[in-house]
Amino acid sequence: MAIIALNGSPRKGWNTHLLLEKALEGARSKGAETELINLYDLNFKGCLSCFECKRKNGPSVGVCAVLDDLRPALQKIAVCDALILGSPIYIGEVTASMRALVERLTFQYIPYSKERTTFFEGNIPSAFIYTMNVPESALEELGYTEKFEFYGKLLSRVLNAPSESLISTETWQTEDYGKYHMSMFDEAERRKRRSEVFPQDLEKAFALGAALVQC
Repeated sequence: MAIIALNGSPRKGWNTHLLLEKALEGARSKGAETELINLYDLNFKGCLSCFECKRKNGPSVGVCAVLDDLRPALQKIAVCDALILGSPIYIGEVTASMRALVERLTFQYIPYSKERTTFFEGNIPSAFIYTMNVPESALEELGYTEKFEFYGKLLSRVLNAPSESLISTETWQTEDYGKYHMSMFDEAERRKRRSEVFPQDLEKAFALGAALVQC
C-alpha cells in the first residue's frame, strides 16, 4: 500500500508535522510505503473556478487542469491507497495552504449533476489531523466540531471511503513564551501538557496510520 500525507503547517518539526510523521510510522509498521509532502514547500493557489474539470467531453474531466506545483501531489493522491491531511488551526480555520489543497483536491471530483456525486472512481480512506490552541471542552462551542465533521463528510463523499479525525488541543507553541505577547497562556501548564498529553496524541496518530493500512 502507498499512503500519502500532506502537511499544511509552515512549521516543520512542530506539532502537526510530528503527528503526521507518527501516523506514517504507524502505516510503515504495517508494511505500507509512505510519503510526506509539505505544502508550504510548493507554489500553488486554490481553485480558479475555471470549470475545466467539469467540461463535457473535455480533456480534464475529473482532473484539475491547473499546471503548478500542486499537480504532481494531486496525481499521487489519485493513485494512493490512503490519504492523511494535517493542519494547525489559524484564525478558526485550517491554514491557507491546506484550504487551497482541499479546494483543488475535492472540486475536481465534484460534478454539478443529478446522476452522480463524484467523478472519482476509486476509494481512498482518509484521515485529517488537526492541532490547535483551544481546549477540547471548547470545540463544540466554537464551532470546530461541526467544521471538522464537514471536512470528513466532504472527503468521504469525493473519495468514496470513510474519513477519520484526530484532534490535538492546547498544543505547545514556542520554546519561550516570554518572548511574545502570549500572557493568556500558562507556559508551565503548556509545558506539562506537552510532556504528558502530546505523547498520547502521538500514540493515537501511530494507531491511526496503522489502521488506514487495514482499511
